[in-house]
Amino acid sequence: MKNILFLPALLCLNLCFSQKKVLKHTDPLAGIDTVFQRILTDRKAAGFAVAVVSRDKVLYAKGFGYRDYENKLPVTANTLFAIGSCTKAFTASLIGLLNKENKLDYDKPARDYLPALHFFNTELNNGVTVRDMMCHRTGLPRHDFSWYLFNTVSRDSLLQRIQYQEPTAPLRQTWQYNNFMFLAQGMIAEKLTGRSWENNVKEKIFAPLGMKTSNFSIHDLAKSPDAALGYSLYKDSLIRKSDYYDINAMGPAGSINSNVAEMSNWVITWINGGKFNGKEVVPSAYAKEAMSSQMVISAGLPDPEIPDAYLANYGFGWMISSYRGHYRVEHGGNIDGFSASTCFFPADSIGIVVLVNQNGSAVPGIVRNTIADRLLQLKNIDWNGRANLAQQKAKTAAKEAEKTMVSNRKTGTRPSHALPDYTGLFNHPGYGTIEIIGRKDSLVMLTQNGEAWLRHYHYDVFEVLPIDKKEGIDTTGKDNLKARFQVNTAGDIGSVFLPLQPGLKDLEFTRKANAKELSKDELTRFTGEFEFAPGRGVKFYLKGDRTLFAFIEGQPEYELVAVDKNKFDLKVLQGYSALFEENEKGEIIAVSFIQPNGTFKAKKK
Repeated sequence: MKNILFLPALLCLNLCFSQKKVLKHTDPLAGIDTVFQRILTDRKAAGFAVAVVSRDKVLYAKGFGYRDYENKLPVTANTLFAIGSCTKAFTASLIGLLNKENKLDYDKPARDYLPALHFFNTELNNGVTVRDMMCHRTGLPRHDFSWYLFNTVSRDSLLQRIQYQEPTAPLRQTWQYNNFMFLAQGMIAEKLTGRSWENNVKEKIFAPLGMKTSNFSIHDLAKSPDAALGYSLYKDSLIRKSDYYDINAMGPAGSINSNVAEMSNWVITWINGGKFNGKEVVPSAYAKEAMSSQMVISAGLPDPEIPDAYLANYGFGWMISSYRGHYRVEHGGNIDGFSASTCFFPADSIGIVVLVNQNGSAVPGIVRNTIADRLLQLKNIDWNGRANLAQQKAKTAAKEAEKTMVSNRKTGTRPSHALPDYTGLFNHPGYGTIEIIGRKDSLVMLTQNGEAWLRHYHYDVFEVLPIDKKEGIDTTGKDNLKARFQVNTAGDIGSVFLPLQPGLKDLEFTRKANAKELSKDELTRFTGEFEFAPGRGVKFYLKGDRTLFAFIEGQPEYELVAVDKNKFDLKVLQGYSALFEENEKGEIIAVSFIQPNGTFKAKKK
């Protein structure tokens, strides 16, 4: 019996040994270059780079396609790409370092460390902790148009906008991605260290990881001899160059530029619990929390086609999921002309970085999953073929939906005012200022991120049609953004409403005075005393050299802003203005106060 039992065991041992020996010498990435070339072609991408690491070694690092499509300059493992929101894990790691140094507690109010930070209400001011910001559970939705359409070079300016941005959920109830919360983390690090966010990342992370060419701005990216240009796919088939988009003010949420060679060191650090070459770069205690579930993103239920892919949570700057039964930590990145994915499987000690110079690209996910299936020895899934099929289904569904779309447009209507009355500056304190100008016989909306034609839809509603620098205006869209103008009680166009944040009412941009610069001598013409009736008057006077004020007895003084010839708006009262009257000699002889309840004239004494 013993001999009978021994022989099968010996055979099994030999078989297992031979299998391990075969696996040891089998390259899981054999032939993958051909697969990647097919992905590049099918997705019509300009180029991409990919790196694969295992434990503390780089198994594979290579570029495909072109970093400069027009001049056919190839992508290499050292080509710099914008990594977008893959930046967030770097910013959150600074918070982890401050926690290790006992300079910060994750669970204390964020305003304890950054008093300049103000939220929409008292509950959020008192309740939002640093941890809440790190895992997107503050109740604030994205409000991304605030920084994207109304760009600025000032981080302080962006921070000040947060107090005017309305939440859509109670604190800690719902996961909602928010770039502003990572901006705030970067500014907390700046406040507590006295150094810029850029210098903190460079000194504490880039330097020990040997990330010598990685940088923080598109200006530095453009200077690099091996930088990728950004591209988008126009009309599903044409590869078209995109301008770099400067988001330096929002830097802590997504402005890092890097390459797969240097990002490999970043992934190796996480696979090894925060250590690189035996030295701790990211605190081990922080690393455990960062790659653990802090907030549920969604139900993350299994897909019928992939029943072992489930779990959708968020850690600190990382998304947590189960990929076909394997624990995966990952974050994507997107910014004009670029897409990215940084991921690692902690229990399997493997990591994958994919950087693409294509806007909103599916390439990072397809390449990442293709590599993961091979390294994890899973049954092959044709992820590229799936993407092709999904793309075709989406096109078919869009055409079918277009057939059933019914317009709510009221035909035969006209704007309530002449088009010039809709021009001017309109402001939302949580976003910024848009300018609407007249151009030929049309209205055009101007923002820092481009122009749009306002095409009349019905009544005081206009469609917002972006003006492409190369292709002009696309008028074929069926569901364009709508701008709704509103008349104030004085009968003037007082505001414009734009649907810029899902989950909230249309945001109101209030008309502001389009101030004109007048010299002291010009303003002096309007000073003096005017009389409505005996004993009832108004006095106009200067403060300093450039500011005109009005004072009516029994009321506060009002600052005036020059908006037209002889016309001033009251700065703090919308719909109220003062129009001065002059004689044939150009002398001011009267003033009319135009306000919602009527016009009141006063003669100069």
